[in-house]
Amino acid sequence: MEVLNNYQRKKLDESNDEEFYSDPKFVYHLDSNFRNYLSSVYKNEIKDCSTVLDLMSSWDSYLPSEKIYKKVIGHGLNKDELERNKTLNSFWIQNFNVNQDLPLERESVDFCLMVAAWQYLQYPEKLTREIVRILSNEGKIIVSFSNRAFWHKAPNIWTSSTEEERLKYVRKVLITNGFKEPRIIKKFNGQNLNPFVFFKNDPFYCLIATKE
Repeated sequence: MEVLNNYQRKKLDESNDEEFYSDPKFVYHLDSNFRNYLSSVYKNEIKDCSTVLDLMSSWDSYLPSEKIYKKVIGHGLNKDELERNKTLNSFWIQNFNVNQDLPLERESVDFCLMVAAWQYLQYPEKLTREIVRILSNEGKIIVSFSNRAFWHKAPNIWTSSTEEERLKYVRKVLITNGFKEPRIIKKFNGQNLNPFVFFKNDPFYCLIATKE
């Protein structure tokens, strides 16, 4: 089911995303509090010997090293970043704002991960239906994000929404395109305790949904 209208899919910079991501970005886009908490979520949610798909990945997947994985498949837009990601057994390059079809077999994946990635999707509905197709019975999607983004590359639905509205938006796409009601995690770490660092830690938002 379509959720967004044409205006909501538009973004400030409509140039090809592959050009923007052509240079590798070997930096952390989320702070250590966010990354550590996400790893703990993965540790609790992902079963051993599962096939995991890390969509719109980078040079680090935040997957806990103590878990046993059958296979970890990556996807992204920059080959150098994905080659640096030692968690991945394989990966492929694809621009989801051009083509949302996943080159994977039906019910071949147990867990699908998206970290700080949903905010760049212009056609999340079709991609969600594809994720449902490739997920195994009772397979799960774990979508996590904070309040950061390359704003010129995020569609209007994201840039014009509050953080709470973004949660509702992702939830609506999930439940109208093949997922059960998601469990939502919100975590706010508050002010950094270092008196010389005057910023708040990244808020943590996560939706965990099981395939219908």
